Amino acid sequence: MKENSRPYSSKIIKAGALLTDSKSFLQAYDEKLSAVENLQRLQRENIFAKDTRSRVADILPIFRQRFCDDQALARPLRKLARGSTSPDVLDRILYFHAGRSDRLLYDFACNFLFEKQRTGDLQVKFDDASRFVSALLQQHGVSWSPSTLQHATQGLLATLRDFHVLEGAVKKRIAPIYLPPEAFAYIAFAIHVGGPSGDRLVHHPDWRLFLLTPQAVERLFLEAHQRHLLSYQAAGNMIRIEFITRTLEEMADVIAARAH
Repeated sequence: MKENSRPYSSKIIKAGALLTDSKSFLQAYDEKLSAVENLQRLQRENIFAKDTRSRVADILPIFRQRFCDDQALARPLRKLARGSTSPDVLDRILYFHAGRSDRLLYDFACNFLFEKQRTGDLQVKFDDASRFVSALLQQHGVSWSPSTLQHATQGLLATLRDFHVLEGAVKKRIAPIYLPPEAFAYIAFAIHVGGPSGDRLVHHPDWRLFLLTPQAVERLFLEAHQRHLLSYQAAGNMIRIEFITRTLEEMADVIAARAH
């Protein structure tokens, strides 16, 4: 994750998964315009059909952070969203982008939920989640009111439910892990864009967003290899991973063509 220096934010209260709005934003983005021009145009045209301008103003900065700041990842994602990509695939990729852009969401999933999954404790109680968030804030010298803490925790749990990491309307529990091979291959390439390869890619902490251990990641690499989405070879501690395309944009074309 590239956001480690960013302080925790309570933006999750106003902007959770936003799956439908995210797809509308990506599809309506004009590649001929700058990010600022696109944001101004989309707010003016209100493509999200929100009741108030303030609601649009709340979510557009979130979308800029998720889908515009890193163009190496943003342009391929927009291409993917415009294709005939299966929602099962695209929703997992949108979660990956959301998690990497929100430190609170990232740390909650990669630490609190990952450890629960690892120990077999699938129940997610609100009070336990709230205490974890409170401890995170204290560790980093961040102070929120009790009301903000409560609403941010509720926002986290609702967001993770909408992204299918959790399930349950009232009582939340960790959902069965599901990452389609096409989504896995795309996300692996997206992580690789940042530099990691081989063993470092298998053990990258971003996989914890999906509650995946290195052993589970290896199995998914093998499945992606069998689907001819990438090449994965392991001999002892030596791991060699090669992608079937040269760029992430080309990978987006492959995924869009296969995942429908």
